[in-house]
Amino acid sequence: MCQCSDHNANSAVDLTRVWRTDDVQKPAPVKPGATVLYRPDILETIEQKIKELDPELRELSLDIHAHPELGYEEYYAHDAYTAFMTKHGFAVDKQYKIPTAWRATYEVGTGGRTIGVNSEMDALKGIGHACGHNLIGISGVAVAIAIRAALEKHKLSGKIVLLGTPAEEGGSGKVVLLGKGAYEGLDACLMCHPAPGPIGSVSLSSCLALERITVEYRGHTAHAALSPWEGKNALDAAVLGYNNISALRQQLRPTHRVHGIIEGKDWAPNIIPDFARFICYVRAPTVKEKDETVKRVLPCFEAAALATGCTLEIKETGLSTADLRQNKALGEEVANIVLNKYGAIDYTWGIHSASTDFGNITYELPSLHPGFAIPTVFDGGNHTPQFTQAAATIEAHNACLDVTKALAATGVRVLIDDEFFARVKQTFEEDKAIRNV
Repeated sequence: MCQCSDHNANSAVDLTRVWRTDDVQKPAPVKPGATVLYRPDILETIEQKIKELDPELRELSLDIHAHPELGYEEYYAHDAYTAFMTKHGFAVDKQYKIPTAWRATYEVGTGGRTIGVNSEMDALKGIGHACGHNLIGISGVAVAIAIRAALEKHKLSGKIVLLGTPAEEGGSGKVVLLGKGAYEGLDACLMCHPAPGPIGSVSLSSCLALERITVEYRGHTAHAALSPWEGKNALDAAVLGYNNISALRQQLRPTHRVHGIIEGKDWAPNIIPDFARFICYVRAPTVKEKDETVKRVLPCFEAAALATGCTLEIKETGLSTADLRQNKALGEEVANIVLNKYGAIDYTWGIHSASTDFGNITYELPSLHPGFAIPTVFDGGNHTPQFTQAAATIEAHNACLDVTKALAATGVRVLIDDEFFARVKQTFEEDKAIRNV
């Protein structure tokens, strides 16, 4: 277990204190004096508001969990969230730029900065909320309402923009919203995501950039026994493309991922298939590395077509997603709050080997996307039926609310602390200078 230095009421929090993958127990909590926190009175207001909201948030989370919807079909969630935000006094734009997206805004005072927050809504085919978007959704709601409460009580100025973002699972809803201008005018943006990990920990790991590629092979049908020489087997082409990628993996870095499935239509054992589709995902730690790996993957498809005499069409969706560029200043503030009040910080767990469309947002403006650990069974991580069950537990709910408090307090500081916001912008520009090196 990683050891940390002693703390006292006037010491700075050790931000290098992390969970490691071989940790077997929860470390003793660090509770330095309140003087290390920025505006503990504001955090207290946030905690009180979220405690007040807790029963409503729990009810909303379970309601969304019980009504899973696929990407761009989140009509129930759209209506549930917009009704909730309207009830709590926000100005709500329904069907905002996308039929199932929405926006809730609230402004206190005049001339302040604008903080963005995201709530995801979609579920997974067949297994429901197996990525915990019901928790992400209520976290965004709670962050927005808690920030408003802090601004009003302490007579501060600022604007809150909460976006309900559809289709994170495969549909790149935030990329679409970004292209439609939904993130314009935001000074920073915040959200969170559940994942397995040591209970009580919040993760500031990144994730993998992702390219989605669809390859369609076309050949010629023939009787598979009577005259197979007349055919050109599109299924063989897809299988060869799959096998070519398997051979390529030995020469790929262990941090890179290439995986996919083969689909067809009207297949029969006695007919040589004239059509097959290979849906492939390519992932790597950065956009630059992902693009380099895609260049190595494409010839695998082309060689398969050449070997079988088939033609191919390679389709890239244009909705590729980027790695998470966690803003350093925002991350340090969340870490400071979590270490003081709620648990541990790690840079290993979270969604480090998954992907999210929020990565594209982090490339465009200062943003933060921490993970938070929820209890799961062995081999029951994201995108499993077991994680669906975990996302409905009270333990997961409570973990969600803890990271939500840290995010809300960080959001308030973005709005009111000029020196801190300058640091947020500075670290964003510093990262921009190195992200493609």
